[in-house]
Amino acid sequence: MNLISVGQVLEIEDAKTTQKTTEQATTSKTDTTQATTTVSASDGLSAEDAAAKEWIAQKESSGSYTAQNGQYYGRYQLTLTYLNGDLSPANQEKVANQYVVNRYGSWSAAKNFWLANGWY
Repeated sequence: MNLISVGQVLEIEDAKTTQKTTEQATTSKTDTTQATTTVSASDGLSAEDAAAKEWIAQKESSGSYTAQNGQYYGRYQLTLTYLNGDLSPANQEKVANQYVVNRYGSWSAAKNFWLANGWY
């Protein structure tokens, strides 16, 4: 399964594809114009909070939804009990947002706490 993480940009530039059939060798080339698509799990957040959220994800797990460290799992290194058995990226985003709002009020405040303490 391929994933695009929060803040990553997918760029497709002049892709050329070669295909061969088993019956005969034929070459097909496809030129694609440059396209940029951004996938963001931070929709609805201020630019400052979205940046703080991505900063925390990079510090906690290098942005990986499957990172594990003992009882901590995923992009935001939440306990498995917080995730309630649902390790999907969508649930990790939802639970992380709830955790941060309830504990810190905002992702920016969570980042400031992380800077002071080395964790959030």
